[in-house]
Amino acid sequence: MGTLNPNIPSRELTRALNAASARMKDLEKQVLTPETLLLIFTELEDLTAHKLLAELLKTRGYRWDRFADEADRLARERVAPDVDFDWVADDNRRVPLSDELLIVLDDALTLAHARDEVYAGTGHALAGMTHRQVSTARLLERYGITQRTVQEALARQAVARSATTTDYVALARQGEITPVYFREELLSDLIGLLTLATDRHVVLVGPNGVGKRTLVYSLALLIAEGKGPPDLKSVVEINEGALLDNATLAVQAGLRRAKGGVLFVPHLARFFGGFRADFPEAAGKGLQKAFLAPPGRDDTVVIVGTATEAEYAERLERSAAISGHAHALRVEATSVDETAAILDVLKPRFEADYGLTIAAESLKEVARLAGRYLTTAPLPASAVHLLHRACAIVKMSAQSDLTIKPDVPADQTLDAEDVMVTVSQITDIPVNRLGADERARYAHMVEHLHRRIIGQDEAVLAVSRAVKTARVGLKDPKRPIGSFFFLGPTGVGKTELAKALAEFMFGTEDSMIVLDMTEYQEENAVNRLIGAPPGYVGYEAGGQLTDKVAATPYSVVLFDEVEKAHPRVLDVLLQIMEEGRLTDGKGRTVSFSETVIILTSNVGSQYLIDLSLGEQARELARAALVQHFRPEFLNRLDDIIFFNPLSDDDLRQILDLMLRREEKLAAGRGLKLEVSEAARAWLLRQNQHPEWGARPLRRILQKHIREPLADWLLTQNPPSGSTVRVKVKEQQLIFSA
Repeated sequence: MGTLNPNIPSRELTRALNAASARMKDLEKQVLTPETLLLIFTELEDLTAHKLLAELLKTRGYRWDRFADEADRLARERVAPDVDFDWVADDNRRVPLSDELLIVLDDALTLAHARDEVYAGTGHALAGMTHRQVSTARLLERYGITQRTVQEALARQAVARSATTTDYVALARQGEITPVYFREELLSDLIGLLTLATDRHVVLVGPNGVGKRTLVYSLALLIAEGKGPPDLKSVVEINEGALLDNATLAVQAGLRRAKGGVLFVPHLARFFGGFRADFPEAAGKGLQKAFLAPPGRDDTVVIVGTATEAEYAERLERSAAISGHAHALRVEATSVDETAAILDVLKPRFEADYGLTIAAESLKEVARLAGRYLTTAPLPASAVHLLHRACAIVKMSAQSDLTIKPDVPADQTLDAEDVMVTVSQITDIPVNRLGADERARYAHMVEHLHRRIIGQDEAVLAVSRAVKTARVGLKDPKRPIGSFFFLGPTGVGKTELAKALAEFMFGTEDSMIVLDMTEYQEENAVNRLIGAPPGYVGYEAGGQLTDKVAATPYSVVLFDEVEKAHPRVLDVLLQIMEEGRLTDGKGRTVSFSETVIILTSNVGSQYLIDLSLGEQARELARAALVQHFRPEFLNRLDDIIFFNPLSDDDLRQILDLMLRREEKLAAGRGLKLEVSEAARAWLLRQNQHPEWGARPLRRILQKHIREPLADWLLTQNPPSGSTVRVKVKEQQLIFSA
């Protein structure tokens, strides 16, 4: 006995066959027959065959329940004829198939292939049940259901969708495409390319999420209205399920269905690249032939594909069929205003899906915050994702005792505050940082930084000035918020100011990305920063700089000891400061427009330490800087900030700040830590290298406060609420409770 080829039935028909095989026990049947399958068609309402039966019976004025009763009676009474094949059901049972069912399936497959389908579906099988040699034919004919009427009904239903393809122009004419925002300029460029006499294939190139598919939907809507390229009648896409089942047959069916129109192929690179292609070579060759086909014939197929920049460069641009016969149309991310307009078009669908009202002013906030904080995906995709999340949170809050806004009753309206709360949940940036009046915050920026930065008044003022200027909009919006060169000896507060800036601007020190330039002294270090190009070692790893900024775009980026970096690395920094963006090895554009760039260096610091040089020290330090770095590099900086050596009084204030942190650690154990003035003076005297600034103080506190205190607590174990005093006795620190 043979086994039915599993490549004959579609997924829908396979499900129906499995249901029929499971129903056999109830019917006390040993063989699967057309009658049993017809009974399943009457029971499973989501099957195409069920919908066809309902339409045909209603059109002819017959009652559904009467037909269903007769189908049930026939399935129970019919005795199965000969058996030559079986069917392997979901539970791995081998189910015998009647010869008549084989006739049904054979007719179904023939009809499917005639309609450019890869597999036989339940609609095709219903048509096969009208075959004169099949016992179901007589029942169906009594109700006016013949092969012709089934095929006509199937044709009406399958104009837009089938098991293998979807025609978006047909869907548009049926009103089944959700309204989309028309990007007029891009759409005009696309139509212009599709109107060319030759080589009219197009590859839409851009990051995932910029709206390439929506552009194709817009094209389909225009063609449906008679406003597209005059000779293109359809926009057909091969369904992903059919591609996964049998890519070669699916491509062939898609090309046949798209004759005289457009075949839309998302992620086109999957079919190219030789052994690296995702689909079999035969599937790719079918598309290549379409690219190479001579123009002017009625059955010509125009290919519109999509690809990321990396996919295009790595696979598609190297293909002669594409590079010689297709045009690359770049699709960039939308602006904040465009994104808000897109969300306005989608607003009715969101309100219907979530059962709430979306305040009009919240859409601009969604676009603005998504573009600023959720840059792992470009606009408009990140904004659509944010709106989904915000709607879900409001819906959840309204349906529970929880509310995302304290002391405010839950309602079904999404407003700007809901959007801010959602962004805060996604990014872990405190809500007050998102919603606070930035004008008031930045007005007190100097005072805030001075809480942490001692002895560097000029540096704090210079950074504050530049950042505030950028924050009120008086800067190029594409460039970073600020680009600063911190110059000075070690331990004077360069890194600490960067940390303080990150905490002030972005809510946390964790919003600082630190790159030690001593690790980037070789020429190939650039690949580590931005990622290796396709085909090179390390391509999959990504860039140590670009990946981090893409993940946390609102951050301070510190390039430490930048004088040690290779000149090619400095070229990368130059591009960041000038253009505010980098393209990584995968072709993704990473924006630096919401970052603060800080470079630190010890170049010329020997002059700054020498107090006898006075004002001349800075001139000598600047000259050393000019000698080491190219003028065009230095000219891109917003400011070169000199850090002063720390005085004894500065070191005392810094020690006090550090001791406050030790006091907080002790408070976490329920203890109050008090360090006497004499103990503080004693600690300062332990600094044997004042030329290293405040850096030795950290080690001094570790050695003389934290470690001894830990030992003392282990032996004494004072109760919670105790005060631990640190004093000097016989030139040693002592602890007492």
